[in-house]
Amino acid sequence: MTTALVFDTVLVANRGEIACRIIGTLRRLGIRSVAVYSDADRGAKHVALADVAVRIGPASVRESYLNADAILAAAASSGARAIHPGYGFLSENAEFATACAAAGIVFVGPAVDALEIMGDKIRARRHVAEHGVAVIPGVADPGLSDDQLIAAAESVGYPLLVKPSAGGGGKGMEIVREADALPAALATARRLAGAAFGDDTLFLERLVSPARHIEVQVLADGAGNVIHLGERECSLQRRHQKVIEEAPSPLLHPDARARIGEAACAVARSVGYTGVGTVEFLVGNDDADEAFFIEMNTRLQVEHGVTELVTGVDLVEWQLRVAAGQELTLGQGDILLTGHAIEARVYAEDPERGFLPSTGSVLALREATGAGVRVDSSLLPGLVVSADYDPLLAKVMVWGEDRATALALLDRALADTTVLGVGTNIEYLRLLVADPHVQAGRLDTGLIDRRLPELAFRQPDDALYAAAALLEHASRWDAAPTGHVTEPWTHHAGWRMGEPRPSRYSFTAAAGTAVEVSVVGRPDDATVTLGGVHRARLHVSGDSLTLELDGILQSFRFARDGQTIWLGQGGFSRALRLRSREEQLVAAVAVDGPRGPEVRTPMPGTVVGVSVASGDTVEEGQTILVVEAMKMEHRVTATRSGIVTVTVLPGDVVRSDQVVASVLSEQSAGEQPS
Repeated sequence: MTTALVFDTVLVANRGEIACRIIGTLRRLGIRSVAVYSDADRGAKHVALADVAVRIGPASVRESYLNADAILAAAASSGARAIHPGYGFLSENAEFATACAAAGIVFVGPAVDALEIMGDKIRARRHVAEHGVAVIPGVADPGLSDDQLIAAAESVGYPLLVKPSAGGGGKGMEIVREADALPAALATARRLAGAAFGDDTLFLERLVSPARHIEVQVLADGAGNVIHLGERECSLQRRHQKVIEEAPSPLLHPDARARIGEAACAVARSVGYTGVGTVEFLVGNDDADEAFFIEMNTRLQVEHGVTELVTGVDLVEWQLRVAAGQELTLGQGDILLTGHAIEARVYAEDPERGFLPSTGSVLALREATGAGVRVDSSLLPGLVVSADYDPLLAKVMVWGEDRATALALLDRALADTTVLGVGTNIEYLRLLVADPHVQAGRLDTGLIDRRLPELAFRQPDDALYAAAALLEHASRWDAAPTGHVTEPWTHHAGWRMGEPRPSRYSFTAAAGTAVEVSVVGRPDDATVTLGGVHRARLHVSGDSLTLELDGILQSFRFARDGQTIWLGQGGFSRALRLRSREEQLVAAVAVDGPRGPEVRTPMPGTVVGVSVASGDTVEEGQTILVVEAMKMEHRVTATRSGIVTVTVLPGDVVRSDQVVASVLSEQSAGEQPS
């Protein structure tokens, strides 16, 4: 293989884990890397890894990572000969590729014609159908209004899927099961598609369920050589967002693999594709021979790593080589799928609270290592995770000789992953991996939705509260005045004439439940009371602690953020907040009553829609406004029926737990001064 590339400098027009992953290949090839960053990403990992980093704007995506002019200016000022767009943002933007060419900079991706055809899902459906590839029945005419889509929906039948014509990643897709729900779904889909892709064109497809989502990795050069590198099983999804992916699919037999692979190559050839791309299919859950074209992603996929693990091919390197004009040195016969690889996506989100986005600073971090483990990550100690961007933090990937081995290794790798300071979905991923259906390979796109209510998340127990209380006890013990070590009243041992006086620590977890823990004695030899009386010993080393509770040893990672103590163990993590004396007194005199009038947002973000006006009458549970964060929407609803007052406007940025509205009963509202 020719090793020399014509690029001496490549700019990576992306952020997060994918920017880090691309920079890794650039460094291995000896190519100078240029990162770009927004104000929110000044301390990001990809900025530190690159040879050069250029600021491109404020935190707003449109003013930074979607700002083509700023990115092209950064390329010019840094001497970059090529731009690698990663995925998302500008990676499938034909106008950006055209602008790169006009500036004399190579766009690491396919030609503009392929971007234009496949970037428009309506046009792509028609194009591949003309080339003999099966598509899902639906209505896919360009420029249809909401009224036209509603009228056409009857011919599609329910349930159906509303899909944006632009973009990808499941953003803007809405499942509609009955006609009454279609208008609201269209409004949501248009808003999300317009915000994410700058194009709110929609179309309708019949919802095929149960089904599997299987995609094929293709690689093509400018000389017309096209090969595929096998398939990936991407059926484990939530809200059309992939969660766990694997290669190869446990469904496909060799003949089916060859057929779907050739269909993907035919799609690539039909548009003169060059570089790395992915052709996605919906496959009958029990029939590997029935496959419908969904779309072609004209870029690198989030889950490309599992293909790399089973083929040994660096896809980013081949993107660069093809963009530099080199021909493939690999033929279809050279591609062998060896073993099994699985990826789990680590997101900043809270599964127990409806997967609301999480924000915060990474206080403690441990990422899995070892044979067969690969982690593509954007995480750093001290990293601030904001609501400005996608919540994907890292991808934990494993390779095993067979699927069972890979599943076991993935579970171990997730257990060895700790992120404290930001809520994550790691425990949820371990529960999914352990699910009997997943273990048996009985997968479909609706499996997570069906199984989620049955997943049993771990709740804080005596050991967790005891560990937190002893940590606080130890910090106060160590803070005792020096020079008085012989005076018992200067310590928190509880010494007094008669029985020792316990030190009491009151904690609240995310659910808001208060738990009081009493401690008597030294942290390394204490009596702890909560629910029952326990003998406890605490040993701390760095950010790890060992708790011996009634003779049972457990280890935790821990971190502190003011009055909040984070504890993590085996993928599980929890923040326990130490209540002040004032909070405890207020709680002690509080009287239970009806729900208050305040309506609060459960997450930080931006108000993208207000459904009611001040003075309107609302019912309990009615949507008042919609908050968007990390490319997800959350509906904020009325806590009770009454007259609403809204205190925010579309475009306002809100923080977690902020009061955004109030609802008063009609009687109370009438008593308010005018």
